[in-house]
Amino acid sequence: MSYCDYCKNLPADNHHRIYHDFHYGFPIETDDELFGRLILEINQAGLSWDIILRKQQSFREAYSGFSIETVALYTEADRERLLANPGIIRNRLKINAAIHNAGVILELKREHGSFKSWIEHHHPRKKEEWVKIFKKTFKFTGGEIVNEFLMSAGYLAGAHVEGCEVYPEHVKQTGLVYE
Repeated sequence: MSYCDYCKNLPADNHHRIYHDFHYGFPIETDDELFGRLILEINQAGLSWDIILRKQQSFREAYSGFSIETVALYTEADRERLLANPGIIRNRLKINAAIHNAGVILELKREHGSFKSWIEHHHPRKKEEWVKIFKKTFKFTGGEIVNEFLMSAGYLAGAHVEGCEVYPEHVKQTGLVYE
């Protein structure tokens, strides 16, 4: 069953339905929001997406509104604060990856003007090519994390299936056609 099929009969105020209808697969315009989506996808590894959606606001608060500049400067005290926060996934590897990746994104912003510009510089690519680029550039970015991050941000096809009521808008905004 596709995510579209799963969500179509959910109430309009369900967190999965809201994410599916308004966020999943649609372009993300700001670097901080792209970074936030990367944090969420990294934290989803090994867990259900439902857990991440339920903790989404807690992640935003814990990671300073997903401010790349702020997270890149996190100290050991910040790491300990995150590890003690029951509102997020308290996994040292994932926390360290988020902080490290924020620093990497700052470098990419200096070189390319923005994180989004860096992604667009490489776009379009096949999933396998993206995975190589991300693994070379970031921490904790395996194949599924990269796939879901790029699909959820509108860079890889597959977020919505034909017949899904948001599919036409998704295609309009991204130019991606489900294969």
